[in-house]
Amino acid sequence: MTQNQGSGLFLTFEGIDGSGKSSQCRLLAEHLRGLGREVVLTREPGGSEGAEEIRRLVLEGDPDRWSAETEILLFTAARRDHLERTILPALSAGKVVICDRFADSTRMYQGLSRGDLRATVDELHALMIGREPDVTILIDMDPETGLARAKGRQGTEERFEDFGLALQEKMRAGFLALADEFADRFRIVDGARDMDAVAADVVRIVEAELEQRV
Repeated sequence: MTQNQGSGLFLTFEGIDGSGKSSQCRLLAEHLRGLGREVVLTREPGGSEGAEEIRRLVLEGDPDRWSAETEILLFTAARRDHLERTILPALSAGKVVICDRFADSTRMYQGLSRGDLRATVDELHALMIGREPDVTILIDMDPETGLARAKGRQGTEERFEDFGLALQEKMRAGFLALADEFADRFRIVDGARDMDAVAADVVRIVEAELEQRV
């Protein structure tokens, strides 16, 4: 599986819980569709029928429901199905794929936060996924503010939020370190501002990338 398979653009959004990345994914999709672009808006875990079933397993229930090792296997299985059934077909058709989280979240939440398992995550990723995004937009956010936002949603998918502030602080530091490690594809956007201001920065980043591909 090659890195640049297909002619589309693969964009991912990352960030701690409550950073506003899901809203920014939606706003970007609306903007690009308004310009006449074909866009696939998707998410992880999920994005395909099988992956959505796995999503319910990993995001609901007690925080200690799964070990970190089991989570890595579940997330990788979901990602593989998502890649085969949604992402690669869309890219091959020349579409823009906007994905709310991808492998970088697994590198952080399972590889860093719950044990020294980053090497395991990367090995499985290389073996079973073999694809990185073209551009990753990191919505950076103060962990305390982000957690308050996330808990305020009062949904059922709060298993990781229930690990508390310490995890969110570790994740923010981890994502910023990951942005340094993969500086060629990461773009950092300050998420502490008005949603429209954040969206304007995101649009500038993505339109510049699209212009380079004309």
